[in-house]
Amino acid sequence: MDRILVLLRHGQSDWNLKNLFTGWKDPDLTAKGLEEARAAGKCLKARGLSFDRAFTSNLVRAQHTLKLVLAEAGEPGVEIIHDRALNERDYGVLCGLNKDDAIRRWGDEQVELWRRSYDVRPPGGESLKDTVARVLPYYCQKILPEVLRGHRVIISGHGNSLRALIMVLDQLTPETIPGMELETGVLHLYRLKEDSTVESREIIDPKAPFELAPAAGRKTFAKIRVAEK
Repeated sequence: MDRILVLLRHGQSDWNLKNLFTGWKDPDLTAKGLEEARAAGKCLKARGLSFDRAFTSNLVRAQHTLKLVLAEAGEPGVEIIHDRALNERDYGVLCGLNKDDAIRRWGDEQVELWRRSYDVRPPGGESLKDTVARVLPYYCQKILPEVLRGHRVIISGHGNSLRALIMVLDQLTPETIPGMELETGVLHLYRLKEDSTVESREIIDPKAPFELAPAAGRKTFAKIRVAEK
């Protein structure tokens, strides 16, 4: 039984390119983002990975990425399930603001606290802790049972919704998770044990598709550069 789970942050969006806080706003992919999605799909096909189920958020950048990935992987008919539980973290008043402008308005220390702390919310928005609180129940109720049945599952998500999952899968703590970052278009391939814990994990960069991450359970963590939110 495979018990394969693949996590993929969407390709670069227009607001990523413009250095804007995006959150629940809904820009589409840039030309680079389209290419990142296609490259991820080609990489999965080259590895012979097929899927039984696909999950994504209610936001177009993740949905568009997933459709392109499945098409390039030769899996256009896979059922896709959308849910707001997998949406990006809501940045509240920061949404739509340029990050440099936000720093000029509130100061670097405050903006860094909103962006990188585990449990501090920006005004009107969510903390990473809040994001974990909505992503994890959905994962446990809807996604994990599919994986444990032996279905191969792919999730096209966002920097923070996927960090919430990786925090649980990799047993990261509120102290260590703020330093964990995700790059657009990079695949995280997990193989789970029967008890739902991680048997093995790879980080697959389509630009260097056979580079391996540290094995699950090691204290060393492969930090990935972010093209943020």
